[in-house]
Amino acid sequence: MTHDAHQKVKASHLKRTAYLYVRQSTLRQVLENTESTQRQYALKQHAVSLGWPLDRIVVIDTDLGQSGASAADREGFKRLVTEVSLGRAGIVLGLEVSRLARNSMDWHRLLEICALSDTLILDEDGVYDPAHFNDRLLLGLKGTMSEAELHVLRARLQGGIRNKARRGELFIRPPMGFVYATEGKMEIDPDQQVQQAVRLLFETFRRTGSAMAVVKYFADQELKFPRRVHTGPSQGEVTWAGLEHSRVLRILHNPRYAGAFVYGRTHMRKTLDGDYVVQHVPREEWEVLIRQAHAGYIDWDEYEQNQRRLHDNCQAYGADRRRSPPREGPALLQGLLICGRCGKRMTVRYHSRRGHLVPDYVCQREGIEHGEPVCQHIPGAAIDEKVGELLVEALTPVTIDVALAVQGELQTRLEEADRLRQQQVERARYEAELARRRYLRVDPDNRLVADSLEADWNSKLKLVAEAQESCDRQRSEDRKHVDEQQRAAILALSTAFPQLWCDPATPDRERKRMVRLLLEDVTLVREDHHLAVHIRFKGGAQRSEQLPLPQRSWEQRQTKPDVVATIDRLLDHHPYPEIAAKLNEEGLHSGEGLPFTARIVARIQRSYGLASRYDRLRKAGMLTVEEIAKVLGVHPQRVTRWNRAGLLRGLAYNGKNDCLYEPPGDNPPRKAMGVKLSERVAARALATQGAQEVQCEA
Repeated sequence: MTHDAHQKVKASHLKRTAYLYVRQSTLRQVLENTESTQRQYALKQHAVSLGWPLDRIVVIDTDLGQSGASAADREGFKRLVTEVSLGRAGIVLGLEVSRLARNSMDWHRLLEICALSDTLILDEDGVYDPAHFNDRLLLGLKGTMSEAELHVLRARLQGGIRNKARRGELFIRPPMGFVYATEGKMEIDPDQQVQQAVRLLFETFRRTGSAMAVVKYFADQELKFPRRVHTGPSQGEVTWAGLEHSRVLRILHNPRYAGAFVYGRTHMRKTLDGDYVVQHVPREEWEVLIRQAHAGYIDWDEYEQNQRRLHDNCQAYGADRRRSPPREGPALLQGLLICGRCGKRMTVRYHSRRGHLVPDYVCQREGIEHGEPVCQHIPGAAIDEKVGELLVEALTPVTIDVALAVQGELQTRLEEADRLRQQQVERARYEAELARRRYLRVDPDNRLVADSLEADWNSKLKLVAEAQESCDRQRSEDRKHVDEQQRAAILALSTAFPQLWCDPATPDRERKRMVRLLLEDVTLVREDHHLAVHIRFKGGAQRSEQLPLPQRSWEQRQTKPDVVATIDRLLDHHPYPEIAAKLNEEGLHSGEGLPFTARIVARIQRSYGLASRYDRLRKAGMLTVEEIAKVLGVHPQRVTRWNRAGLLRGLAYNGKNDCLYEPPGDNPPRKAMGVKLSERVAARALATQGAQEVQCEA
């Protein structure tokens, strides 16, 4: 150290601790650039030569492998600043300014704190007092040059990276299903099992049109998907695990699977707290896009089609969204409807009617966002029925050749899945064989190693058994499913599209997928007296229909007019229970779809203002029990007994067997003392028969 350096060191500095800060930017530099690390540790001797004892020199080297561009993740630098601000540091030692900070903000903050706490700074060139103007100016220039050096180095490296990327030669970690050949060119992974898994993923998405459906298919078929380990002792190895939804989306969005080289798909942005966030860049802003750079699993046209399909399936990409993936509900036009008043997408609500879900189409975006009233609320059953009729009219029947082609596609799909499961079994057997060889090669007396290898062998054998069992079970189910069920169903239903469309076994989700292949969108406008439906087909054809306004729910529960007329006619001759029985015999139902009862018939009679049976009989001149009892001069109970015996004619007007009676006429029954009622009935019957015979002779 020079004489000037010793003059700057005072007794007040020596009473405090000297802090040596050691840093390398990356772990690779720590392992390979050992000379730089040794030079930094050697600064401890400079502190000793200035008068600090070894026990008063603290080395802070916890930031080895950390970049100096920011202090956010450097715990060692934070500790150093804390010690300086608390007045515990007499001098701070660093090989050069770039070791302490490559950020002007962090560097000047440290200088300010050192100046306030009377702390010296030492680098390989000398000792500086930040409280002195000349030293502060020199340290500031060094900090600025250190930050500029970082930007120059970064720009130089980025320039080389971009130049290599423009030629498509930049090394980027290959996605699953690709490897780099010995000459540095990317190619499809030679592992057949990996290839089959990736191809099955794209084929399943091509068939289902949904990333979640791909995940469900792999889970239902008990299929695993490969994953390459990038860190740790198993780096480079391929492991097999279940398929996640996020993984499927990453693969479908990655253009490398279409054989394209891309650079600049993402952008790293630094936040205020020092962290970095990844931002996706729109395709038109990608820096490099080279199509057909290498072999791929799909072509570029299919990749773009997949992006459009994912975009349509997305539920959160802006207020102008029109599509959503087909769901399991019965709403046929879910995701295709546009409000004809405001132009926004209409959503679906369901309500239950007679044990079935019935859709309603609602335009409620303004209500959700701004508290406005619902724009349109339209029952959807009639609309779905009309659209289904139009589709059946527009399509020609499907021939039997199509059915066989579909069955062949299903068979090919199942064979591919079975082939992938068989490869999993073969891989498990191979790993079990490796475990067996390792176990046989070990010294039997070395029980610690032998026991561990034996346990590993047993676990591998267990995995083989599980994989074989899963493969056999799924193969048996697939064979039965195709041979006995799907073949018969396809041959029966594929003869004509109307059969397939109207068949109850066709899932609602598949029916919606058929609609999306034919329709672009449907616009609804509710007018005063009708409902306007404007349909746009794929390819540009359009069709407009006018439907009657859907009935309100209470109107839909009304009994049909012809049934009401039948009840009105039957009321002339029958009470409520008999009317209900006759209606049920004819297979008629109430407006709510229920079988008729006496109570339902009575409610319909009152609701529709029909004359009751009592009023009809009274209008015909029938008498109540009290009235006829007064005419005959007997007790009402005797009238009831005479009615049961047949001496009087009474007609029931309700379900309680209450009757109204015909007037007695010229020969009314009278009391007869000492004569049994049965004898009177027989005598009256003989008299009636004789009178009829006399009339016949005359």
